[in-house]
Amino acid sequence: MKTSLIGIAAIASLLTTSALAADLAPRVYTKAPPPVAVYDWTGFYIGGNVGYSWGRSSTTQAFSDSVTGTVLSAAPTKFDLNGVIGGGQLGYNWQRDKWVFGLEADIQGSDEKGNTNAVCPGGPATSTTTTAAAVNGVCTVGHQGDTVPFNIAGFPVTNNLSEKIEWFGTVRGRIGPTITPTILLYATGGLAYGQVKAFDTVTGTNLVGPQGVNGGTLVVPVTASFGNSSTRVGWTVGAGIEGAIGGNWTAKLEYLYIDLGNISGSFVTPVVAPSGNFVTASYNSHVTDNVLRVGVNYRWGGPVVAKY
Repeated sequence: MKTSLIGIAAIASLLTTSALAADLAPRVYTKAPPPVAVYDWTGFYIGGNVGYSWGRSSTTQAFSDSVTGTVLSAAPTKFDLNGVIGGGQLGYNWQRDKWVFGLEADIQGSDEKGNTNAVCPGGPATSTTTTAAAVNGVCTVGHQGDTVPFNIAGFPVTNNLSEKIEWFGTVRGRIGPTITPTILLYATGGLAYGQVKAFDTVTGTNLVGPQGVNGGTLVVPVTASFGNSSTRVGWTVGAGIEGAIGGNWTAKLEYLYIDLGNISGSFVTPVVAPSGNFVTASYNSHVTDNVLRVGVNYRWGGPVVAKY
């Protein structure tokens, strides 16, 4: 019995010593991981840009009778409106996870311009008939002499049209994913507007004098010009890439396709048509643009936030 009690006491002493040793052992503490800096695109921004634009005018130039409205000649053509552009933009972004949504407006000055010509054909170079109509041009009156060698064919009429995109702007939405925290790839589209200036010059030649006689015919060159500016509203769509370059600054590369719709104009010229009425010159142009530009933006707020 005494031996048993001694054994039990020894076991209890051992257990107590182990427990005390456990209580006295040093505790190991681990440090929380440091915060991770994550770029946040949310906030206002403002910036500038410069680039080049490849515009296109799809145009129909027409000559018609100023009284009857009969179309005498019409010529469809396409010509370029190319030039340097530059301007500024401002906007606001919202970021949700990896997706960025935004609104942006910009205004651009433009040096895009181009020109084209249309010709209303003259009459035949020679004619063996004394019929007055046989020596007329499509848009001009010829001269019929009383003998064939003294016939004078109606002269051609030339219409020179020049156009220039004075300025344009857009109001667009933007949406896209961040392919890295500091690089945004986006699609964009919305409203486009701009001013297109046109200048039209018509040159021709009138033959003045009595028909059916030789000589006495005056060859009178004539010219007339017409200018017009139109502010048009259309649409735009495009894409771009933007990335942080340090601090609150970002840089971007962007492409836009812009459709400004149609511009048109007409005026009565001093050219005399075969009917004896004056010739009206007119144009109708569908103006589009391809814009490639680079830009920088400055962002407000804290572009970098801490994530734990």
